[in-house]
Amino acid sequence: MVKKTGHSIPDQPESWRWPEKQWREVVNKIRAGKSLNPDTWPNGARVAVALSFDSDHETQTLRWGHHSPGKLSQGEYGSRVGVPKILDLLSHYSAPSTFFVPAVIAMLHPDEQRRVIAEGHEIGIHSWIHELNSALEPEDERDLQMRAADKLEEVCGVRPVGIRTPSWDFSPHTMSIIREMGLIYDSSLMADDDPYEILEDGKATGVVELPVEWIRDDAPYWAMDRFSGLRPYTPPSGVAEIFMREFDGAYKDGGLFLLTMHPHFIGHRSRIQVLEELLAHIKSHPDVWIATHADIARYCRDKAGIK
Repeated sequence: MVKKTGHSIPDQPESWRWPEKQWREVVNKIRAGKSLNPDTWPNGARVAVALSFDSDHETQTLRWGHHSPGKLSQGEYGSRVGVPKILDLLSHYSAPSTFFVPAVIAMLHPDEQRRVIAEGHEIGIHSWIHELNSALEPEDERDLQMRAADKLEEVCGVRPVGIRTPSWDFSPHTMSIIREMGLIYDSSLMADDDPYEILEDGKATGVVELPVEWIRDDAPYWAMDRFSGLRPYTPPSGVAEIFMREFDGAYKDGGLFLLTMHPHFIGHRSRIQVLEELLAHIKSHPDVWIATHADIARYCRDKAGIK
């Protein structure tokens, strides 16, 4: 570590010594290609709304190899309390959504996943046990992603067509695995507000990116870790305002509003109100298309002529 003006900064490679070819290769490995934001959304809708829930549950603890019953119970809340509340709200507001589910969670809570599918929602790939895919050896990453898709299909009866990586990041091999599996979309990258086609090494992949952002994620506002300084400081009213402003901006621009939530955060009494207020706000606007990630990705592909 290097000390500078009283602050510690991590050691880093001397990237300033890299030749142009090297840093260009790093930058161009995965890039945003052409915009896939369509001229019009279905039925003349002005905005597309993609609500998503990362059902991490107990894997937030298991991913680190930890055994804490306290931490595991925090994840269990997501399944026991959070998901039922969420599904009831989505049903009330007729809001088809996408749940990204680690395979281990599908095995721990199979009835939950079956209810999600039965009520018209989508389940997408979200790792095996919430492992850090970007830190894995290529063969391990591929094996776990393939097994996760197989297990979700076994439990739910539907083969997933999209993925959200648990670390919101790619390894050098993630894109080739996505393409090998024939997935139509990813939702892990952040190069735009609206859908775009992913480029790999400068070449179009045909894979739709439905971009995420930490601003549009409940975790940064409400995460809590008793062994660190991580404390939730943002009140529900503040989070509601941010989410509504993001929706209003997407509505004004005629783009995509994509929101990421976690049942063990958003499911609590003071926080589920944020989702209800947001849904009521969205539904108060005319010409809104609320759809699963898969349906939005398919529509963008069709409008762009991607086969």
